[in-house]
Amino acid sequence: MGFVGPWEQSDRDITQQFLIETVVLAGVGGMLGVLLGFTIPMVIIYFIPDQKAVVTGASVMLSFSISVAVGILFGIYPAARAALMDPIEALRHE
Repeated sequence: MGFVGPWEQSDRDITQQFLIETVVLAGVGGMLGVLLGFTIPMVIIYFIPDQKAVVTGASVMLSFSISVAVGILFGIYPAARAALMDPIEALRHE
């Protein structure tokens, strides 16, 4: 066993890095979805004044939670797979 430099990462570090990226991307996507979810009903009400649109806090929290949960669930497999790969081989296939 030779010297292990600070640049070498363990499987756990790589998995954690991928999962953090997944959570950030899913969170940003969820926030954009929430923003559109508030904006689109306002536009509909502006053009069709007789139309009624209600956006509740529970629906906003539910949609955001589902967005992040789906992002995490579909990010676990690539994170685990990337942690098992040799970095040189991964770069060679990309």
